[in-house]
Amino acid sequence: MARPSFRERALVVGSHDFREADRIVVLLTRTRSVVRAVAKGVRRSNSRFGSRLQPFVLLDVQLYEGTNLCSLTGADTVEYLAHGLIEDFERYTAAAAILQAARRYAVADDHDPFLFDSTLAALRRMRDSADPLVDVDEFLLQVMMHEGLAPSLFDCANCGKPGPHHAFVAALGGAVCGNCRPPGMVNVDEQALRLMWLLAHGHREAAQQLLEGSNGQQLAAMMHRMVSQCVSVQVGSPLRALQLGQ
Repeated sequence: MARPSFRERALVVGSHDFREADRIVVLLTRTRSVVRAVAKGVRRSNSRFGSRLQPFVLLDVQLYEGTNLCSLTGADTVEYLAHGLIEDFERYTAAAAILQAARRYAVADDHDPFLFDSTLAALRRMRDSADPLVDVDEFLLQVMMHEGLAPSLFDCANCGKPGPHHAFVAALGGAVCGNCRPPGMVNVDEQALRLMWLLAHGHREAAQQLLEGSNGQQLAAMMHRMVSQCVSVQVGSPLRALQLGQ
């Protein structure tokens, strides 16, 4: 019986060499979430599409379903996203972090296109970004909110006491009150928590006003630390690309 085939819009979020000339690629697809596929012969110089299976390329792929892995038999370039990214180290590491985060947060067999669409939109914005880390944080906060993992930014994450509060503990779920904060915690500016809320809910213009204020850089740095802590707790480890950029 012939194996069923399907076409998908996809982004490469991981790959590793397999056998003598093959490659296993991890694809973030629009309607099937993460798909792992073997691309046979793509490491040979005469491969028809091997050079297209790279990060920052929007692909239209042809796949055949298999028991453990799909087989990738075609890949057409839809949009080349690398211009403006690979020339700038800060943008490149931020864009790589977005792909790593998308892979970590993807749920197998999830047919919701939100993660794919958000990843693609974030990569497009990143090409002209003046502050790549803020774009990464915005992407991560919106993904967390969509997945039901958003940190508490006003009420205490531990006891529910109304805020604003001045401590943030990712392991407890976000902002915590004075009674729940562990000893030795460093205070956080409540405006940094407000900045996170604005970005999570798509209010970029209001967030930009905070970032352009006299302490905007400090708020951005504080926000980035808190978002990074949340990611580490939720997916089990930091995003490697962001560590390279530090």
